[in-house]
Amino acid sequence: MLNFLCKTVLNGTHCTIRAASAAPKSLSSSRHISSTSNQHSFTVSYLMNSCGLSRDTALSASQHVNFETPDKADLVIGFFKNHGFSESQISTVIERVPPVLLADPEKTLLPKLEFLHSKGFTSPEIVGVVSRNPPILERSLKKQIVPSFVFFRNLLGTDVEAATAVKRFSGILSADLNTFVANIDIMRENGVPETNIVKFIKEHPRVFMTDPVRFKRTVEEVKEMGFNASNVKFVEAIYAMTGMSKSTWERKVNTYKRWGLSEAEIIVAFKKHPSYILASADKIERAMDFFVNKMGWECSLIVERPILVLLSLEKRIVPRTSVIKDLVSRGLVKKDIYLPTVFEYQEKKFLEKFVTPYMEASELLKLYEEEVDLSEVGREWNLLGKE
Repeated sequence: MLNFLCKTVLNGTHCTIRAASAAPKSLSSSRHISSTSNQHSFTVSYLMNSCGLSRDTALSASQHVNFETPDKADLVIGFFKNHGFSESQISTVIERVPPVLLADPEKTLLPKLEFLHSKGFTSPEIVGVVSRNPPILERSLKKQIVPSFVFFRNLLGTDVEAATAVKRFSGILSADLNTFVANIDIMRENGVPETNIVKFIKEHPRVFMTDPVRFKRTVEEVKEMGFNASNVKFVEAIYAMTGMSKSTWERKVNTYKRWGLSEAEIIVAFKKHPSYILASADKIERAMDFFVNKMGWECSLIVERPILVLLSLEKRIVPRTSVIKDLVSRGLVKKDIYLPTVFEYQEKKFLEKFVTPYMEASELLKLYEEEVDLSEVGREWNLLGKE
């Protein structure tokens, strides 16, 4: 099915993605305006005073747009304001695509916003899509934006699903669909089920914009680790590995090694919960320090429960430990309660199980919500959570 859809989009009459211009004439023609020193000075001044750009940013932007009267630029800024863009969002757009200041709002900009609206995007959502991906304003509506949306609608099933993918990463509307299709083919060739591919696109569309050579290499590395291509964790591992450079991966692995984990154990944990490797090296360091030095746990616990590294120390782990410690001191729960499980509970379940049932609920809730200084947390906490 995916193969048919991809070929239909790429070979059909409605898709000419490779031919799409990076900057249509209505925007790029401004780059050919002659640059006198006075004109350049006026442009820089306008970018700073009317668009909110810093001097350095304005000087850089002025290399891509020049004008000696504010008429057209004022119309563009007014257009953005009338469509709900804040001043900071307008500044972001101008900084990313300076030539947009000379675009015709009604002929060039409005049709793109209207298209998104016709596909179910609300006004705030349209503002968000454009603010996060200003280059979309430079792309051709007929040659790039519409064909891209049609591609994702056919691939994901409905306009709603396609719109959801765009909201997750609006860059897919200006992406090279040939790259997208190449990476889909790589996954299919390696035995990834169509349902998992579609799910992956819905949740992480940006990953499919990865260079196909690198994408293929990542898929091969994931297979070498022993992941089953038919399992959803296979695509989760691809997502995790494409999100970082090799040096970043090695830095995180070395952090775990310093705390006593072997490379084999690190891979075992990765296979259980691929996203655990997405924690920054600093977060990994702080989490391991807390679990090993403050709680007195073995580092191997992370191999069994890698998700613990992703949980917030300040907002989740330490506050919950405070509540359990208080309940233990009152004799309301047993001392041998297993904290790792408690840490993994969803918020609602934790409150229902350890806060609301007790007469001291208001005190417990206050304890749970107050800020805790991690430096003041001592090793006495290691009395909790051991099996």
